[in-house]
Amino acid sequence: MDELPISALQHWSYCPRQCALIHIEQQFAENVHTLRGQTVHSRVNVPEIETLPGRRVERAMPLWSERFGLIGKADVVEFLPDGTPYPVEYKHGPRRKKNHDDIQLCAQALCLEEMLSRSVPEGAVYHATSRRRRVVTIDAALRELTRNAIQETRKLLSDDRLPAPANDARCRACSLVELCQPDLDAIARASAAAAGDLFEDSA
Repeated sequence: MDELPISALQHWSYCPRQCALIHIEQQFAENVHTLRGQTVHSRVNVPEIETLPGRRVERAMPLWSERFGLIGKADVVEFLPDGTPYPVEYKHGPRRKKNHDDIQLCAQALCLEEMLSRSVPEGAVYHATSRRRRVVTIDAALRELTRNAIQETRKLLSDDRLPAPANDARCRACSLVELCQPDLDAIARASAAAAGDLFEDSA
């Protein structure tokens, strides 16, 4: 089983075409959102272990799962007094409407459970804009959503082709919009469809 980057799950959940551009085409570009994200992650990109009252904190912890074929890195894993791992994912912006970040966090929890043979019932997403944590329960529903994301992302990457662009509100914040060209793709598809209709009418 090929190793699947945990980050690819978040990219797929946000937009399958973005995921394919990054992980198949090896294309990437920066914008203000990605640069802000890099600034936030600079605090947790250096491997470090710190002991605080009542917990041990490990930053930039490598993660993997043979069961799911995942590989990646946790921004922060806090180990509670009883040894329970508590993953924390850092994000620069506010909570998103969909579950992109929660899926990424859950995938980290699945890796930790396999690596450490300990249950991970909960984690958190730290939103740097508000400087607040949002607790995420790693429940059955989120686990199923994450397993589906793993399956669909693996299928997308194995197909080795670009899906159609979203061409919706997601594109405005995407750093790959110039590479993706969703407007031009939509025009091309509309033209092809119109040509097909014209051919059928003349037949």
